[in-house]
Amino acid sequence: MMMSNSIRVLIVDDQRLMRDGLRTLIELESDLDVAGEAADGLEAVTAYRDLGPDIVLMDVRMPNLNGVEATRRIKADWDEANILILTTFDDDEYIFEGLRAGASGYLLKDVSGKELAEAIRVVAGGGTLIAPSVARKVVSEFARLKPAPPITAESLPEPLSEREIEILKVLAQGHTNKEIAEHLHLAEGTVKNYVTSILQKIGARDRTQAALRARELGIL
Repeated sequence: MMMSNSIRVLIVDDQRLMRDGLRTLIELESDLDVAGEAADGLEAVTAYRDLGPDIVLMDVRMPNLNGVEATRRIKADWDEANILILTTFDDDEYIFEGLRAGASGYLLKDVSGKELAEAIRVVAGGGTLIAPSVARKVVSEFARLKPAPPITAESLPEPLSEREIEILKVLAQGHTNKEIAEHLHLAEGTVKNYVTSILQKIGARDRTQAALRARELGIL
């Protein structure tokens, strides 16, 4: 039976066997529940609209519409969507395009069931999680980019307050709103409002971009 506070997961994968396996793994966890399934990117967009899941487990290579483009379309209409890419491919193109499209996590299918369950919890809670091998590629690419003109938190069009800087530091470490609230002794709704303000001020689309932006600003 689904718990009232369970995390509702939409599984998107073109292989029926993989969807069945993921469903079995997810349903072993008492706080996770499968909201629905989709066999390609087009079905994923429709299913997200109809089901409103807490998180999407998104494959990359699929017929009709691939996972990157499906992620982009979902995020365009539902910016609050939490999408975790789960794939066998760690090609640079898929990694960077997937993250640019708005995915909050990127895992390879060689993870264990427990690792996947924990990743679902982290991303569904607003955090970010990237497989170690993928993270190394992201860091290498970030280091390779031509340095941008130096900026500081104080030089933003609308400077961050001391409290916002404090929250951004914790957010950039991958913590959820709930964890930030507990750490700083604030109400979770208050943290959510702060995060919205922070993203607007620093020009970040999501928490992944916010973490990178925080490093650019010298906050980390």
